[in-house]
Amino acid sequence: MGAMMADSDASSGTEAADPFLPARYRVAAVHRELADTVTLDLVPGPGATRPDFAPGQFNMLYAFGVGEIPISVSGPPDRSSAFVHTIRNVGAVSAALTKLAPGATIGLRGPYGRGWPVAAAEGGDVVLIAGGLGLAPVRPAVYTILRRRTSYGRVALLCGSRTPSDQLFREELERWSEQADLQVLRTVDHADATWHGYVGVVPGLIARARFDPANTTAMVCGPEIMMRFSATALLQAGVAASRIHLSLERNMHCAIGLCGHCQFGPDFVCKDGPVTSYQRVAQALVAPEL
Repeated sequence: MGAMMADSDASSGTEAADPFLPARYRVAAVHRELADTVTLDLVPGPGATRPDFAPGQFNMLYAFGVGEIPISVSGPPDRSSAFVHTIRNVGAVSAALTKLAPGATIGLRGPYGRGWPVAAAEGGDVVLIAGGLGLAPVRPAVYTILRRRTSYGRVALLCGSRTPSDQLFREELERWSEQADLQVLRTVDHADATWHGYVGVVPGLIARARFDPANTTAMVCGPEIMMRFSATALLQAGVAASRIHLSLERNMHCAIGLCGHCQFGPDFVCKDGPVTSYQRVAQALVAPEL
């Protein structure tokens, strides 16, 4: 599933829309998540509608006069009026995006890429693993699975952050923790006096999660080293490599497989990912600087 470009109109002969031309979106709301992280609710211009997207897909967000970067959608797929994006200030473009106020206008292209296998996972157990900002791309999959909860077996959400104050979507995680049909396990690298949970790396939570490895689909997003160790722990627990799915991050420019900036082995992360099976990328993940 690659870039969603407009089809040519065979009857009128009009050409396909320019895939590099962003649509104008308005910032409807800004939610401060962390000191360096905000969530933007983006609504299309008058007369336009928000395209459908699959959990795990991303958009290219354009800060006018600054540049464009890929950002995963972090809101529920059934929210028809807005795209929701959670952005951390780590560079010039993300800094500009995190400083936007309600009413501001940005450019948006997308959605692009392959999403999480939420439909293919039906009938079995699901383990969702997120490290740091990796919870943002995983969040739409959680929404979708909870909405179709009877279609799945046991569901576990494992989340890690550097410190208790770095937890993303903390109030939502606490609400989810109260649900009897969702196991939520959280850990931090460094605890403080307020923290009474687990301390350690995210892969260490896998042994505490409840799932049948022979019938489990895993969805993992976070720093690459965390994903590698999580995949190894899942394999050791008995989950098949083909059922472990990772969301990769690379430098994307065009988002439609033309520029080659996001090439990863034989694939382009923008159109062959960002979600891909561990089985497909295992060897490439251990190659230095790939």
